[in-house]
Amino acid sequence: MRSIRTWVLVADGSRARILRDPFSHAVSAENLGELVFRAEQKRLREIMADKPGKGFGASGARRSSMEYHSDPIREDERAFASMLVEVLNSHRMAGDFERLAIFASPEMLGDLRKALPDPLKNITVGEIAKDLTRLPASELRLAVATLLERGRANA
Repeated sequence: MRSIRTWVLVADGSRARILRDPFSHAVSAENLGELVFRAEQKRLREIMADKPGKGFGASGARRSSMEYHSDPIREDERAFASMLVEVLNSHRMAGDFERLAIFASPEMLGDLRKALPDPLKNITVGEIAKDLTRLPASELRLAVATLLERGRANA
């Protein structure tokens, strides 16, 4: 009988790691079968270099500076979350995994929840608001296993 394959997404606003079936016996601590993603890092000064411009105010003919209507860095983080969801969904449709666990920084977890389509939501077995992206591979596997076990015990 074939075991159910579980993938684990570990993400923050600019980095992500997908552990492909980290609990399989065929996977060693040195070779987790990871997919690694990094968002393009832009400095705020680069983002803000393209200023919104000037416009006429409601009263009179004076022009005033327009302001940004959103936070450009948060927009980049949301776009990164959407890209991760697209990658996961394409692998789900290809039958690469049957269950998904998500470990993400609190803001990224919220962005992922908004972007997840129903088929991915339905196979998500756990969500934990914790940033584990900077852990070495061996520590990451242990932390994920510990947190998932703790979640099952509390359920």
